[in-house]
Amino acid sequence: MNGPEIVDQATTAARLPFPALIAALRAAFVAGAEVPLRHRHMLAAANGTLLLMPAWAGASALGVKIVTVWPENGRLGLNAVSSTYLLCEGATGRHLAIIDGNELTARRTAAASALAGDYLARPDASHLLVVGAGHVASMLAPAWAAVRPIRQVTVWNRSAAGAERLAAALRDQGFAAQATVDLPAAVAAADIVSCATLATEPVIAGAWLAPGTHLDLIGAYRPDMREADTAAVQRARVFIDTDAALAEAGDLTQAGTVAVQGSLFDLCRGVRPGRQSTGEITLFKSVGSAIEDLAAAGVVYQPPR
Repeated sequence: MNGPEIVDQATTAARLPFPALIAALRAAFVAGAEVPLRHRHMLAAANGTLLLMPAWAGASALGVKIVTVWPENGRLGLNAVSSTYLLCEGATGRHLAIIDGNELTARRTAAASALAGDYLARPDASHLLVVGAGHVASMLAPAWAAVRPIRQVTVWNRSAAGAERLAAALRDQGFAAQATVDLPAAVAAADIVSCATLATEPVIAGAWLAPGTHLDLIGAYRPDMREADTAAVQRARVFIDTDAALAEAGDLTQAGTVAVQGSLFDLCRGVRPGRQSTGEITLFKSVGSAIEDLAAAGVVYQPPR
């Protein structure tokens, strides 16, 4: 019997075009899956985190992602996040594929933001501000372009050189992209503000948000991390990817009482309405879910013929 397919980063990327991935995520949030609480182990001596993220959908598929997060790796020129995904046959447990988890995670994370934004961002939203310049941040413009008519992309990063590099890469992809060092002005001018950082203190102030803005918060996945201040959360109609965000997201846990309007399950199933007016500020807070990994892995895997 042949072993599992080994899917490297380049192949994973090629098999996950954003339109197909967003469609798969939408179908997964409608259908649902068994998603146990992720196992999180803090490795204090190394200032790192080990995550184990399983999910299964009956007899059709099951999988688990193993993730290590070392926030200080940037100083060494290394990725902060390393991960691998194991996809199995749901009926037998047979291992089907070992997939590059970094690429899968980056793409499904950006795709989940775009999926939520398809319900929450204004239909005419065309100016995207990307806050951050890492691997996930590099995926945001093409993901958003799959659901909105993105014509202008602005990039801000705590390292101006990093913002310039990402803007140049996006220009090579055909986007009208530029870097900025003036974050307040960039936030005020954008239709969509998408943050993918490892910030532990707010980088987005609610006072900067113009009416009609959609704020997308991806990076702060622990209670001690946050990307937006309390005013930003309180000004917005807030949606989350899953209920895990209520306990894990510092953007919410540090903001006091937050009236969460619904989850990505609710939006995809039509249980809760998304954007209701052109002038309201909307906010989507994600911490990531294994249901997204399972759906993405299903798109990546190509059974042998």
